[in-house]
Amino acid sequence: MTTISVKESSSAPGRIPAPRKKIHVSGRTAGRAAILIVATFLTLGPVVWTVLTSMRSPSESLGAGGSIFSGGLDFSSYTDVFAQVNMWLLIWNSVLVTGIIAVGQMFTAALAGYVFARIDFRGRGVLFSIVLATMMVPMQVTIVPVFMLIRGMGLSDTLMALILPAIPTAFGTFLMRQFFVGLPGELAEAAAIDGASPLRTFRSVYLPLAWPGLAIVGILAFNFHWNEFFRPLIMTISEENFTMPLGLVSLQGNMGTGSVSTVLAGVVLSMIPALVVFLFGQRYLREGLTAGINK
Repeated sequence: MTTISVKESSSAPGRIPAPRKKIHVSGRTAGRAAILIVATFLTLGPVVWTVLTSMRSPSESLGAGGSIFSGGLDFSSYTDVFAQVNMWLLIWNSVLVTGIIAVGQMFTAALAGYVFARIDFRGRGVLFSIVLATMMVPMQVTIVPVFMLIRGMGLSDTLMALILPAIPTAFGTFLMRQFFVGLPGELAEAAAIDGASPLRTFRSVYLPLAWPGLAIVGILAFNFHWNEFFRPLIMTISEENFTMPLGLVSLQGNMGTGSVSTVLAGVVLSMIPALVVFLFGQRYLREGLTAGINK
């Protein structure tokens, strides 16, 4: 056990100093604090290094020694990013694709989750098991059939080729089904007595109570598809349809000239929208993840 002594201050002259208070810190608490410090350093360390290095001059960004700000803050790498790639188009494409996917997944997950949780029909368990089984199939296995289907619909090399296949979500369906199961069934019985249809019960009774779960689905969908690289690489060819991760690949040529800060400036710019979404949605995310713990 570790003992830390803390001396209380006394401003009155001639007053007898108060005795030192001893704060006892157990070895377990100290160990937990050390683990948290190490985990925080491993998690945030690369992010902090990326942000700081992006603000070094391109000529100094490859050097490992010396002070990071020996030459002062240099934001020329950020202007270089906008000069080398069409950032505004990449941002617009990424916001459009990920925004529609997030809203679409919230809509389909809410409907499917409610049906599996509250509507009794034959084969419900088998169908739900099939939905869960699709989460075990890697994307690389289904990408060719999906590409053939999209090409058959005449949507290849379009933003819709990225949006349509991503709207159905097995994980979101599972999450919302569990969320609706945790809500009282008496609400549906009371609505049925008042003459409400199943769709009206879903829309007016259960859906307003499910916003924390929907927030989780939307935030996770936005963050995943904002950083998605594999599907855009397969589905799009034209630069005007590139999303942010795919468009920033063209910055890798700066690695050959030693301008690492330009590449990292593009990485920092790509992090900002996902960070903003997380900051605004973290309250709903926390409420959704902790829902039912105290029941």
